[in-house]
Amino acid sequence: MIVSKMAQNLIGSEIIRVAGEVNAMIAKGEPICNLTIGDFNPSIYPIPTELRQGITKAYEQGHTNYPPANGVAVLRKAVVAFTKERLGLEYPENDILVAGGSRPLIYATYLALIDPGDRVVYPTPSWNNNHYCHLSGATPVEVKTRPENNFMPTAEDVRPHLKGATMLALCSPLNPTGTMFSKKDLEEICDLVLEENRSRAEGEKPLYVLYDQIYWMLTFGNAEHYDPVSLRPELRDYVVYIDGTSKCFAATGVRVGYAFGPAVVMDKMKSILGHVGAWAPKAEQMATAEFLQQPQAVDGFMNEFRPKIQESLDVLYNGFQELKADGFAVDAIVPMGAIYLSAKIDVAGKTVPDGKALQTSQDVTFYVLQEAKLAVVPFSAFGSSRDLNWFRLSVGGASLEEIKDSLGRLRGALERLK
Repeated sequence: MIVSKMAQNLIGSEIIRVAGEVNAMIAKGEPICNLTIGDFNPSIYPIPTELRQGITKAYEQGHTNYPPANGVAVLRKAVVAFTKERLGLEYPENDILVAGGSRPLIYATYLALIDPGDRVVYPTPSWNNNHYCHLSGATPVEVKTRPENNFMPTAEDVRPHLKGATMLALCSPLNPTGTMFSKKDLEEICDLVLEENRSRAEGEKPLYVLYDQIYWMLTFGNAEHYDPVSLRPELRDYVVYIDGTSKCFAATGVRVGYAFGPAVVMDKMKSILGHVGAWAPKAEQMATAEFLQQPQAVDGFMNEFRPKIQESLDVLYNGFQELKADGFAVDAIVPMGAIYLSAKIDVAGKTVPDGKALQTSQDVTFYVLQEAKLAVVPFSAFGSSRDLNWFRLSVGGASLEEIKDSLGRLRGALERLK
């Protein structure tokens, strides 16, 4: 059967492949601590009560027809007020685009800005940019990052690649690492973008920034979220923001995301998604609009939700540091934001009990899954080399008790290696 070259060469999700193995083991009754998917177990992390009640009420009120393709007006107005109050970013209602989560919005940004062959610069590891480049026909320009800088790109990292590029795709807090930009690093990158755009001829397509900040409300300790336009207001015409409710309110299945940015780009994104039909369900939109206008309810939820996420991340981080102190070849980066821990399990080259040598991060992934009943995702699923033995551990789907138990099993699995 003949299909398009794009479809023929599309790479499947490595996360889904690992998840398939995990689900098969769970079906057999094995006690897996599943830290693979960037999702939440609703029995551990339910959505806000007010949001849940609002969704039910909206369905009872008959909000089951098509919403406007760009989002219901009351939600776009609520997003304008929420974004201004919480982030200090002022965008008019017409420049807000609502969709069924952040994925269609990211895809629409690619399609609105990228012509086949245009260069898109993005750091590795990062979530799904390689696949969006493939879907849009972009030429991917991968910028390798380092654990010494928390796997966040610096100005020096991206500087050699911006000349002639069409888009720089950034995310903070970053999926998969749970780390964030420092103010200095993001400022310096913003200055490079401004410098590059000043150098371009009139009528030439500018360098745009896709800024995914879907996790910005989930920050820990002294970590502070920064964004390009707040730091450099003159970037306003070049930045498309990706935001939404799925992560900050544990509402991944509610599917309400939103984007905002320069009007000329947002108008084209609206047209693209209008043809795709990627809107969020109307009842969920109505309920989200109501919830965002209840600051006490929002803060009350976050004041319970954020510490609970942080506790799980801290237990994981401390567990890896204890293993490291005991001489095992592991490490972890202090969690700063999102729901992820960056963990190093540097046992490639070791031999498992049956005599087989672990060679790649995929080998390590499946050894840890089989022997420690701990499911993690290698950074190779996010564009990094298979030789990089760093992994994403996502805490939203596991209880604190499951996480604690998995650390003991991981110790045993590491002890069995030769």
